[in-house]
Amino acid sequence: MSTGTNEQMITGGELVAKALKAEGVEVIYTLCGGHIIDIYNGCLNEGIKIIDVRHEEVASHAADGYARMTGKPGCAVVTAGPGTTHAITGVANAFRAEIPMLLIGGQSSLTQHKMGSLQDLPHVDMMQPITKFAATVMSTERCADMVSMAFRETRNGSFGPSFLEIPRDILDSSIPLSKAVVPETGKYSASSKTLADPVDVQKAADIISKAERPCILLGQQVWTSQSTQDAVDFVRNMDIPAYLNGSARGSLPPGDPHHFHRTRRNAFTKSDCIIIVGTPFDFRMGYGKRLNPNATVIQIDMDYRTVGKNRDISLGLVGHIGTTLKGIAEAGSKKDRSDWFNELRAGEEAALEKLMPTFTTDKSPISPYRVAWELNQFLNEDTIYIGDGGDVVTISAQAVQPRQPGAWMDPGPLGTLGVGVPYALAAKIAAPEKKFYYTVEMALSL
Repeated sequence: MSTGTNEQMITGGELVAKALKAEGVEVIYTLCGGHIIDIYNGCLNEGIKIIDVRHEEVASHAADGYARMTGKPGCAVVTAGPGTTHAITGVANAFRAEIPMLLIGGQSSLTQHKMGSLQDLPHVDMMQPITKFAATVMSTERCADMVSMAFRETRNGSFGPSFLEIPRDILDSSIPLSKAVVPETGKYSASSKTLADPVDVQKAADIISKAERPCILLGQQVWTSQSTQDAVDFVRNMDIPAYLNGSARGSLPPGDPHHFHRTRRNAFTKSDCIIIVGTPFDFRMGYGKRLNPNATVIQIDMDYRTVGKNRDISLGLVGHIGTTLKGIAEAGSKKDRSDWFNELRAGEEAALEKLMPTFTTDKSPISPYRVAWELNQFLNEDTIYIGDGGDVVTISAQAVQPRQPGAWMDPGPLGTLGVGVPYALAAKIAAPEKKFYYTVEMALSL
């Protein structure tokens, strides 16, 4: 659009789409609503796919799932009022699982502020406790700028969701492009691959190099920060038994000499050095109480607030997971730990032998453990496994063995039910060549 002076005009929705394009967004998940129509026009102009779903919770879970698959922030766009409240669970799930995504919610026009307009709710107030950033866009000129700001916050420290509320008149209004604040691609954010304190990196390297019975737990942040290869190199270069948690499952394939699965409790009890990477001391870790009280505990995390929370540690390092692990490996040295590996491997074999009657039982109704075990026959390098729910993830984690990084998806510590179809929808867009298997809470709770 242009004025009589040939000055280009642009709407708020088009500015939003330009900012999404600049961020690398390839698809938005949405349920059509009147408040947000102009964003669709902008996305069509920018070549961004629009996936229309039948419930806004699906849209927010799919944006979460897309971020898990690609390593890039996902995006969902929903209308005001119930559209935004329906999406809250997906945002909360991403918040607890540290997934970068942006939810854009509609809002009634600013000219109707506090007048009781259709679908008017205090969206920002509701979203603030479960996001890293939540704000209202107050002018059309700022639409692109605020989208860029919200995306930047999704990668500030540990990852997480952001929320933007954009009133309808802000989206629909047209302004001269010259008056819009449009951050230039690549010039409004810095690298987040920061190294932890170099002094502490050297301390960690010295401790680990001297340890007789170390072990490492690789958690969610290993995958979400795209640090899998650095984590694998660390484990192999330092020669340390590795246990995998959350989305880090699959970082090492089944049968890898450094991959251990069923002896974590034993390792945590006997290790003299325990390295916790990218996972908090929450309920999954017994709030840190399951670790050998006499062990040297090193915690590496992207969020300062997580380090040392719920349990004292010996050394804490805050920084990008891959960069920090690489720095420690370069400063450290390998030590012969064959006796320790042999002990843990024997424990793995004994644990599996003990579980096999449960995995292969013929009892009726079918045991959920057998369902999980049988799934391994269908998994290969082109398969992504999705666990939908709480108990189903706990059960299948004991049996299902993903074959590669990014091949395991579960809701995370919020234990949300209903992520299966949205995650599969997102994964199919991100990796159309892959096959998908997902199990649901009902199926494995018989």
